[in-house]
Parts: sequence; C-alpha cells; structure tokens
Amino acid sequence: MLSHIKLIYATKSRKLVGKKIILAIPGSIAAVECVKLARELIRHGAEVHAVMSPSATKIIHPYAMEFATGNPVITEITGFIEHVELAGEHENKADLVLVCPATANTISKIACGIDDTPVTTVVTTAFPHIPIMIAPAMHESMYKHPIVRENIEKLKKLGVEFIGPRIEEGKAKVATIDEIVYRVIKKLHPKTLKGKKVLVTAGATREYIDPIRFITNASSGKMGVALAEEADFRGADVTLIRTRGSVNSFVEKQIIVETVEEMLKAIERELTKEKYDVVIMAAAVSDFRPKVKVKDKIKSDKPLTLELVPNPKIIDRIKELQPDVFLVGFKAETSMERLIENAKKQIERAKSDLVVGNTLEAFGSDESKVILITKDFIKELPKMKKRELAERIWDEIEKML
Repeated sequence: MLSHIKLIYATKSRKLVGKKIILAIPGSIAAVECVKLARELIRHGAEVHAVMSPSATKIIHPYAMEFATGNPVITEITGFIEHVELAGEHENKADLVLVCPATANTISKIACGIDDTPVTTVVTTAFPHIPIMIAPAMHESMYKHPIVRENIEKLKKLGVEFIGPRIEEGKAKVATIDEIVYRVIKKLHPKTLKGKKVLVTAGATREYIDPIRFITNASSGKMGVALAEEADFRGADVTLIRTRGSVNSFVEKQIIVETVEEMLKAIERELTKEKYDVVIMAAAVSDFRPKVKVKDKIKSDKPLTLELVPNPKIIDRIKELQPDVFLVGFKAETSMERLIENAKKQIERAKSDLVVGNTLEAFGSDESKVILITKDFIKELPKMKKRELAERIWDEIEKML
C-alpha cells in the first residue's frame, strides 16, 4: 500500500476492510467528486480501483484518480483483459461495482447490455455475480425521459441498486458522498440482524414555554442515530424516531417529533401496530415541562416564574405494550455511583434488559465513555467514538438476543 494511502486507510471505520470496490466513472461533470469519494471509501477501509470512460478522462485526469486510489487507473481494455481481472468470476474479483456519476447514456447502455467503454465493459462482466450500484447524475429533463426511467426500472428488477439522485436547480444531481458511502457500507455489511425489527429514539426533546421558547438539553442525537444506522447496516428493519434539531440520518424510515408527548404517541403507535424485537431509548427526553404553555410570545419586560410539572416516563410504557421486546435504556448522571444506582432502579422499574450509562460530558460530543449495566453484570467500556460504541453496544445486544 502506498504511503499516502496508508495515512488515510481505515481512519474513519473498518467497515470496508477487505472489500475491493470498482469505481466506474462515466463522463459526467460530477466526476470531479470522484477523488473525494474514492478517498472517503478508503477511510472506511476499502481498496478502490478506478475505471474511466474516454469522456470521463476529459473531465478529470486519470492521474487524479491514480493519486486518489493508489492503484493504476483503467482507461482502456488491453491484452491484460482488465475487465476480467477486476470483475470476472474468480476468487480475486471485486466485491462491488459502483457506477458514479452515471449519465443517462451509460445507464441506458448498461440496461441494453452494450459495452463500448471500459465502464460498460466492466459492468457487463460483473453481471450477475458482483453487486452493482449506480449513482445517477444528469439534467432533470433527461432523468425524467420515459426511456431512461424505463431503463432504470429494468435495472432495478435485475438487482441493480440506485443511490439518489438529489433533484435541485433543475438537475438530478449525484447523491452526496456521505450518502453514497453509507449505502455502500450498508450493501456490503454482514447482515447479522436480518429479520429483526428495531426501534431507536434519538435527540433532545423540546418543551415549549411559549410559541418560540422551549426547555431542552445539550443532546445532539449522535449516539441514537449511530445505533439506528448500525442496526441498518446489519440488516435490521429500522424505525428511527428522532427529534427536530438532532443530527440527520440516512435511515429510510424516520419519524420526526419535538415534545415528550409527541415521542410517546409515536412510540405507542409503532408498538401497537408492529411487533418489534429491540427498542433502544437513546433520546434525551425532558423530565419536566411547563405547567402552562402560553399562546402568545411572553413579553421580556418583567421577571418570569415558570412552574414545571413532571413528564411521563416513556421507558415505563415499552414493556407494558410489548412485554417480550428487548429494551435498552440510557442513563446520564453526574457521577458513576449515581449512574449505577439509578440504572439498577430503571432495570427494576421499567424492566430494561440493558442500560447504557454515561456521564454528562458525552452530550453533544463525538466520543463517549459508557458503562453497560444489566441485572447480571456491569461492564465498563473505554472512551471511544460514538460510531465505534454503537458497534460495541450492538455486539452486546446480539449476544444477549
């Protein structure tokens, strides 16, 4: 591995370690994003090989992709039969072909089995033994063309997965790098939670004082979102209930709420309607709300006294609705002693199967140091990134399931 690749290799996660990805680049102006995309895939541990069509080389020089991937770039098929070397049926074949950014021309050629560029030849060679993902990029009118639409549907029926596009400014723009990387990880990740239904809550609730002022806390929702996305990678059917203002997520099924009451109603609806295997209560819900929410904006010319009343404990409702669900609670306290004591009370009261406890410094940050508490054991984990922590928590849940 080249030294400049070693510097970034698997620095964000090890999700794609051992995976060989062909980045097949057609001639779209969005090809300028491919340097960043290749580097981002490498940061998650992938080995990336770029294949370029002749028109792509007029937009971005092959040297740029050679630098980005640390591998020779294929710009023509020679006597070395590069398409077979990368995508043929043998033990060293690639794990995924990612066509990005895919033009209307390339999509239609792939759908018709035409292979007249290195990109289309590699894709033809990969069918059907290597997964293929396509990230389209073109003008909106081209994307809406009935035959292009027909070709996209035809490819979907053949198992090709499409990522995006984003419809903006009259264009079907290529999906963001973050979304493409997310979908690639999801595609290649071991499906250890396949067949499981998972509900996760994330973020800080808001309790309104008047139409614009509210009581909240410093939770960003990062931990809950990381847990939901980790379950998504592992093949679970995930519902994420997150609060307005929390970090965004690529989980497909999301319910956005604001108050504790809204969150409770959303959870009750879900648990009444569907049978869930795991419920993770990672949201930082407000313990109190103003007794009265004022209809008009409160004037700031005199002192204000707020009377607060307790909110219902959402976690106490979960086992009442689904006694067999695996319930994970979260506890945040100022000291470790109080944390363990209150986690044990929650296990007794709400029948939580696992409590993830942390001290308040984790709020809003990318890292966290937690303690896992069940009725049988207490396990302290070292400080780590929340993404890594989500993996560790799910490993524990899977063992207990």
